[in-house]
Amino acid sequence: MSIITLKNVSKTYKGLTLFSNVDLNIDKGKIYGIVGPNGSGKSVLFKMICGFVFPDEGNIFVEGTEIGKRKRFPDNFGIIIDRPGYIPNKTGFQNLKELALIKGKISDERISEAMEIVGLQPNAKQKVKNYSLGMKQKLAIAQAFMEDQQVLILDEPFNALDAGSVDRIRRLLLSFKDEGRTILITSHNQEDIRVLCDNVYRINDTQLEVVTNF
Repeated sequence: MSIITLKNVSKTYKGLTLFSNVDLNIDKGKIYGIVGPNGSGKSVLFKMICGFVFPDEGNIFVEGTEIGKRKRFPDNFGIIIDRPGYIPNKTGFQNLKELALIKGKISDERISEAMEIVGLQPNAKQKVKNYSLGMKQKLAIAQAFMEDQQVLILDEPFNALDAGSVDRIRRLLLSFKDEGRTILITSHNQEDIRVLCDNVYRINDTQLEVVTNF
């Protein structure tokens, strides 16, 4: 069953035509990889699916509801696209707590658990302004799934992670797939795509091409 559908989507962004009459069906419970060179439109594609920018032509549906018409942002999405603007003088836990308060769905225990899953210490007093790039990336990943979001849109989730953390997050994403969650990722590391993805699409000359060997 398709959870995300693009129909005849075209988009010009900052004067550059990125997509032309693109169709795409994303099925529930699979991991999809989107690959292509820098500037090809991977992040813009994700932003359109999330309702942050709109296609010039065509339609995008999430669970049958058109994004941008009756709904601006899909329910139950966890995203990493542009990095969150964390409060620098607060700890990682305090930052996630602030975000969790928006919906009020999860407990402090769940926030702590999400941080521990990605390899962060929820009780640490270290402020986010003193986090390494890798620690900030882990915090972004924790934020994306801590409310049990069923669709994860992850633009370069492995950036700045050491080898051990990459392995940890790969195993985490595969466990999410086993739970029936749907994941879209980009990565410049072909091994990430090979290990994780059930289906891969390459952006090429304003089209999405199926990649059969990855």
